[in-house]
Amino acid sequence: MEAAPAPASRRPGDGVRILARMRLRLRQLLFAMPLFTIPPTTATGAAGDGASASVDAFPLVTRRVQSWVDHGFYPGCSLWIAQGDRVLYERHFGANDADTPVYIASAGKWLGAAAMLAVTDDGALSLDDRAVKWLPEFGDAPKGRATLRQLFSHVSGYPPYQPEGRPTDAYPTTAESVAHLLPLPAPFLPGERFDYGGLAMQVAGRMAEVASGQDWETLFAEKIGRPLGFTGTRFTPVDPGHTPMIAGGAVSTLHDYTRFLAMIADGGVFAGRRILSERAVTEMLADQVRGARVKREEFVERVRGETHHGVYGLGVWREQLDAHGDAVVVSSPSWAGTYPWIDRRHDIRAVFVAHVDTGVANRAGFSGFWTSHVLMDMVRAELERATPRDLPSFEEGIIHAPGADLPYEAAGAGETVVLLHGHSFDRRMWDPQFADLAKSYRVIRYDLRGYGLADDPVEGRAFSHAGDLAALLDQLGIARAHVVGLSLGAFVAADFLALHPERLLSATLASGTVYTGPGSGEALHGERLAARLAEIEQTRAEGVATLKTRWREALLRGAGPRADALRPLLSAMIADWSAWQPLHVEPPHLLGASVLDRIRQAAPSAPVLWLAGANDHREESAARFRAVLPALRSVVIPDAGHLSNLEQPAAFTAALSDFLGSVTVANETR
Repeated sequence: MEAAPAPASRRPGDGVRILARMRLRLRQLLFAMPLFTIPPTTATGAAGDGASASVDAFPLVTRRVQSWVDHGFYPGCSLWIAQGDRVLYERHFGANDADTPVYIASAGKWLGAAAMLAVTDDGALSLDDRAVKWLPEFGDAPKGRATLRQLFSHVSGYPPYQPEGRPTDAYPTTAESVAHLLPLPAPFLPGERFDYGGLAMQVAGRMAEVASGQDWETLFAEKIGRPLGFTGTRFTPVDPGHTPMIAGGAVSTLHDYTRFLAMIADGGVFAGRRILSERAVTEMLADQVRGARVKREEFVERVRGETHHGVYGLGVWREQLDAHGDAVVVSSPSWAGTYPWIDRRHDIRAVFVAHVDTGVANRAGFSGFWTSHVLMDMVRAELERATPRDLPSFEEGIIHAPGADLPYEAAGAGETVVLLHGHSFDRRMWDPQFADLAKSYRVIRYDLRGYGLADDPVEGRAFSHAGDLAALLDQLGIARAHVVGLSLGAFVAADFLALHPERLLSATLASGTVYTGPGSGEALHGERLAARLAEIEQTRAEGVATLKTRWREALLRGAGPRADALRPLLSAMIADWSAWQPLHVEPPHLLGASVLDRIRQAAPSAPVLWLAGANDHREESAARFRAVLPALRSVVIPDAGHLSNLEQPAAFTAALSDFLGSVTVANETR
């Protein structure tokens, strides 16, 4: 938790703030950089205190990063977010400030690509030059046929890292690095396969050195560092000997990297000076994989649910594409946690600068590489979602379930109502009910694990959605609650009935049934596992975009005349869904077929409502639950299908409110 700020007249750290601002102003004047405008809503913090000097523009972002620091994953870190030339957010956590030098690992690939492209702008190199043109020592070896663009986009055919048993690539120059790389076997031909790593970039760097007549550090400083006014960025050892590890050896600072991002986002121009040509920036962000095979679980697929093959440019991941195949989100994440990105949909340029404490992170199973991307999602969500901040007692925060962070929103007062969303959706599914229910209850909605802005599950590591719900109630100090779930949310509500009946004031199962799909019951083995793996491969072969489209249209067909009204929200939620579930062997997370027996044994006393749309109502499913819940109440919503809360929001809210009100009255009269 953040400490409350001290009164403005006597705040600790004011001296540090003043010196930091003076230092920043001096640097801006020296390098002719227009002072960024910081609006009244900008969140800033002094070095190390994490406290806000004004209204926090991205409170969930702050809480997410603060949770990483509180867990000890990062001893310090910084985050900067700008929209165009307007800074929306700058905050420093733990021991870091804007000028703290940080080993940024693979986030340096983007910097290296820019330096290389600057040499091509001079005409000294071409992206289609083969390695052997500048490094004749390659001779007739296949590795020598790799082009400069292939070397910087992981499709050169080179091994990504030094093979086991070979000396570590701890060489003081790129020339020595290349000499030791020459005898390594090339597992693939150039252009055949995308294999993310770093060795090939050493060869690209050596080509740039030979073509320019300068060593890499000098070249980088002349082409990128000095023109952008860098004061703390260089390619330097990660540990003794790694010089100049182009793919992973850069050290930088928050304010240096912000200048770089501004230049890239503005088409190669910074402070009125052209640093890179428009052509160079276009090549950097274009698809450089060019049909090479991309193996499963590469970064874009894992964090975005995208199975397209145009995943990489030059030094940057192409995280999200538009309908024309152009990159909308580009980034350069590092294993250490540093994550710079540009979101062209909103003209956002941002960077999270951090270096993970590997001991703490490894013990907790935390990875900055697979986690930091959520910051982009959270920033975009804040910009795109109509968050009802004017509701009474509105709050938002992060719940720390075992192994996952779950964002939530709450509003109103009174008995607690928790809303659980459906599969492929997130807490936005409850937009039609959230504000109405907040008039009479304290209503909470959150993103279930694997959906929305929550952390994804981990293959092979079991968890329980019901356990996550219990963690939410515990951390918010709620003894008992009304739990309302639709579809997947109904499965979770049914599990909660079986496992935690004492925590319920009531339960509503909307569009529910007994779930027996992936992740229900026990872990898969034998033929069932083989069948599941075959399903996953089929999904990958067809592409996640195809799966999402088919799923969305099936839901809309079931919505009948309300389909057009539902399309914007459904499309937004399904597009943002990472599709983790159809691409993985899901660990056990729901009780599955055993839920009915478990409910019978638990004999919950809380009232239960069975709620279904008339076009989706399955009497046999209701009868199965009625057999173990004799007092089960049932309501059918006319002219509604599976998504009855969205298709007929007024009727759904009225039926739910009538039920909740009757439970409250019954409790008051006891």
